[in-house]
This record gives sequence, structure tokens and C-alpha cells, in this order.
Amino acid sequence: MAIELIGVAVFLPLLGFVVNGLAGKFIRNETAIGVIGSGTVGISFAIAVGIFFELLGAPVDERLRIVTLFPWISAGSLHSAFSYQVDQLSTVMMLIVTGVGFLIHVYAIGYMHGDRGTWRFFAYLNLFIFAMLNLVLADNFLLLFLGWEGVGLCSYLLIGFWYDRKFEKGTTGDAAKKAFVVNRIGDFGFLIGMFLIFTTFGTLEFRSVFAQASVMPVGAPVVLWIALALFVGATGKSAQIPLFVWLPDAMAGPTPVSALIHAATMVTAGVYMVARCSVLYALAPAAMTVVAVIGAATAIFAATIGLVQNDIKKVLAYSTISQLGYMFLALGVGAFAAGIFHVLTHAFFKALLFLGAGSVIHGLHDEQDIQHMGGLRSSMPVTAITFLLAAIAIAGIFPFSGFFSKDEILWKAFSQGHWILWLLGILGAGLTAFYMFRLYTLTFEGTPRYSHEKHPHESPKVMTVPLMILALLSVVGGLVGVPESLGGSNMIEHWLAPVFENAETKLAQTGGGVQALEYVLMALSVAIALSGIYLAWRWYLKKTEVPARLQQKAGKLYSLLWNKYYVDEVYDAAVVTPVVKGSEKLLWKNLDVGAIDWSVNALARTIGWIAKTARVVQTGVTESYVFAFVLGVFLILGWLILK
Repeated sequence: MAIELIGVAVFLPLLGFVVNGLAGKFIRNETAIGVIGSGTVGISFAIAVGIFFELLGAPVDERLRIVTLFPWISAGSLHSAFSYQVDQLSTVMMLIVTGVGFLIHVYAIGYMHGDRGTWRFFAYLNLFIFAMLNLVLADNFLLLFLGWEGVGLCSYLLIGFWYDRKFEKGTTGDAAKKAFVVNRIGDFGFLIGMFLIFTTFGTLEFRSVFAQASVMPVGAPVVLWIALALFVGATGKSAQIPLFVWLPDAMAGPTPVSALIHAATMVTAGVYMVARCSVLYALAPAAMTVVAVIGAATAIFAATIGLVQNDIKKVLAYSTISQLGYMFLALGVGAFAAGIFHVLTHAFFKALLFLGAGSVIHGLHDEQDIQHMGGLRSSMPVTAITFLLAAIAIAGIFPFSGFFSKDEILWKAFSQGHWILWLLGILGAGLTAFYMFRLYTLTFEGTPRYSHEKHPHESPKVMTVPLMILALLSVVGGLVGVPESLGGSNMIEHWLAPVFENAETKLAQTGGGVQALEYVLMALSVAIALSGIYLAWRWYLKKTEVPARLQQKAGKLYSLLWNKYYVDEVYDAAVVTPVVKGSEKLLWKNLDVGAIDWSVNALARTIGWIAKTARVVQTGVTESYVFAFVLGVFLILGWLILK
């Protein structure tokens, strides 16, 4: 049985980490290093496919399996085992992590060719896959948190992989530290949530917590605080307002890192966690409102910034933040299955977009500014075509994958009466279509704007084959969620239904709606996306003077978007600088040097003075010792007599 191999699937990438980490430096053949790293993930993916088909063939009520590898922690009333929960949700996430992860590992063999740290890179990638699998397969919050922190560590290592390189805000090490610190802020909220869960339910095991919670009244204050605390963790890991600032800087790392960690897997950890805790959120309507509002606001906020960025990876970074906002919008309106569906389709087209960007950077010898590109379709045809397909998918054009998942989210928001959130969502869809085709047009169409010394060329097959596979998935991946209104059966929603059944019962959603209205909303969504595509094509290919004229007219608005609403500057002024200055003046100079060092030095001086005074008694003269002895005897005798 494939499920019995779940431990093998999880620990194989760890084995790859150990082998490449310890012996990789001595393996002369970098292809062998890549094969070791990719092979372990590939076998894990094969096992994940076997597990999926095994669950698919089992009765619905037997699709939840718990596999315990070994006891882990037992302290007082806390008992936690290294156990994996294999069900419909964890299986989908496992397929994404290992499947997309495998393709990115293969791509990295070509992308990292010639890098002296290739062995270290693949070791880090394998460690990340191990941590991510623990995160999505854990059957308790403690093991989930272990994977949660593990992917945070790997993110730090991979963002700062080229630690000796510079980027616009300093070194890649600075970007890595920023990601690490911001995520720790979110993790503090996650820890508070875990503490509340344990004190409330007496356990951290999912099934026990959710079973106890399901009998609690809707709106229970403790559940509200648990849900909000966990969501703080999600905003850090999944780059939502106000903890999104680390993700754009994380683009300083190698492009396969951006594709794997910051597009397809790690940043969706917060979405997965909220979906896994759907029962808790269904019991806290106020928390769900917060999730939905933050998601919608983030979607618009990041999309507007993406309109004016010129770094090819930065545009995709803000696009990722925006799409993650869509996922949280779905979760916030109770469309849990739709949110996970968008996680799936987004993994395909966003990984493809990042890998396509990496292919462009590779072909242009590290050029990342789209203002210095153009006309690359002729010299990089495979990259151009696959990038175009991914752009169409993320724009939500029928029948590409992004259309089905985006439309499901928007329809759920509208049908549940969240019209303002729906309006924000559809506006975000139009902005997405515009900035993605601005990116495509400036990169691949028009006349070349790069220097003649660049000599762009297509990437090797080890890089283009993963692009083609992801392109196919970006085109047909949405077929697993074709809604009934379009003649489908929405297979992924039915597949995930048992996982979210209790939550949806608590929400008592009306669902459905007028089918004709759904068609109208679909058509409106596609029309807005097509309008965005047309404007981008016209302004950046035909009427190239328009963007410059608009930029001049917009003035302050353009500056606001170009500077990302000055969020980093505000954080630096309000948080970073006060903390640094406070640490320097208060903690270092006053507390450390002024108080602690002074106390230690004062104690040393006091002891020195006592010793200096006391040593006078030790003269070394025998007569002095005899005199002191006799004087002491007389004093004692006098005290005894007078007593």
C-alpha cells in the first residue's frame, strides 16, 4: 500500500539533503548532484501519486488515514507523536509540493550550471521539501509548526544563497535577514494561537481539537482569538498586509528559489493552515471577515504596485502577493475548496512564470530590467510561448486554469452577499491582466532594447522541458474544477468536501444562486481581463508614447506606486530605526555598558579594594603574628571575665 510508504516519501528529500550536504562538495560532477537532489523528490512524487489513487479507490469514509512513525514529545499532559494525516487536503498539497518541486529541481540543474555552490543549493532545496512535507502532512499543530519553522529556515538559507552579491537594497544576506525577522513576527502570533489551543482543548492533535471545537457555540471568544492569532502567522508566511514586505526583497535569491518557495509552495503554507483549521474559522465569523478583508485589500494593494515595476521578478513577486490575497478572500467567504483550487492552479502558472523569467535572465546574462529587453520571442521561442500561456492563465481567460479557480472565488464571494469584496476581486483581476501583459509585451514583443553584447539565446532542454510541462498544466489544470454551470462536476470541490464538511455546516451557506447570473459574472470577469490585456498590448506595443504621458500626468500617484506606497520607509521610520537606535542607546550604551558593565566593574573594584586592605594584615613578620595572637588571647579572656 502506498500510504505505508508515506514516511519514505517524506524522509527521502532529507536523505538527499544529507548526501549532498556532506558529500556534495567532493562530488565533481554537478549533474550527479542535481540527479541526487531531483531524484529523491521525484520518487516522493511517485509515492504521492500512488497515495492519491489509493485514496481515490477507497470509500469516502475511509479516506482519512493516520500514519504514526514514532512517539515524539511527552511532557506532562502534552503528548505529541510524529504522525501524518493522509486525507484529501494533505494529498493535494503533497502532490503540489513534490510534483512542482520535482520540475523546479530539474530546471535548477541547468540554471545553476557552473555555480560553485550547486551542492549546497540542492541540499537546501531538499531540506525545504522535507520541511514542507512535514507541514502539510502533520496531524497536529506541533509537527505542523516544526515544518513551518523549517521552511522559514530554508527560505533564509536560499534567499541569501548568493550571500556575496548585491541588490538594490544591500546584499542578499540583508534580504534573507528581512524575510527571517518578518516571519518571526508572524510566528509569534502562531505560537500564541497554539498556546490558546492547548490551554482550551488540552491537546494539539487536529482531530481532537476540531471535534471539541465543533460542539462549541458560534462566536465563542476563545475561538475568535485562536483564529486571529493563527491568521497573524499566516500573514507572515503568506505575505499579506501588514507582513508582506519580505517577499519582494526575497527575489534577490536564485530564480528556482523564487519559483519553489515564493510562488508554488512555502507562501501557500498560511493558506493551507487556515483551510486546515476551517472549523475554527467557521466558529469565528469575525475572524473570517478579517481574513476576507485582508485578502481582498492585499490583492488590490499588491496589484497596483505591480503596474509600474520594471524588475521582471519584482512584478511576479507582487503578483504572487496579490494572488495569495485572492486565496485568503476565498477562505474568508467560506469558499475553502475554491481557495485550495487556486493554490493548485497558481502553483502551475506562477512557477512557470518565475521559471520563464529565470530563462530570460539566463539568456540575457543576468539582465532583469524589462526596459532593457524586448523582441525576445524570436531568440527564445519556447520561453516566450510558455510564458504567454502562463500569462493568459493568470489573467483568468477561458478555458485556461486560472479562469476556473478565479471565477469560483469571485462567484462564491458574490453569491454569499460580499459584493464589495467581489468588486475588489474583479478589479484585481483586471489589474492582473494588465500588468502581466505589460510584462510579456515589454519582454518578448516589439524591438530589442538590450545591448548587442547580450546575444540572447534559448535555454537548454533541462530548463525548457519543465517549462513545457508546467505550460500544459497551466492550460488544462483547471479542468479538475469545471463548475456545474459549465457542464462539469467540480471534481476538486467534491474531492475536498469531506475535509470542509463540518465548517460548511457551521457556516450554513446558501450557495447556488441564479445560473444565468453566474454566466453574466463570468462574462464580465473575462471582459475586464481582456480589456486589461488589450490596453497593455496597445500601450506598450502600438502607442508606446501613452505610458510616458500617463506617467507624467499621474505624477505623485505614479511616484506612490513606484515607491510601493512607501511602506518600507514607514516601517524603517516607525519600527526599524527606533528599535536600532533604542538598542544602541538604551540597551547597549545605558543598560549593557552603563548598568551591567558598570556593576560588574564596580564589584571587581570593590573586591580589589577589600583584598588590598586585607592583605596589609599579611605582613610576613613573625613578631607581628605573635603580637596579634597574644592580643587576641587577652581580648578573649577579658570578654570571658567581664561576662
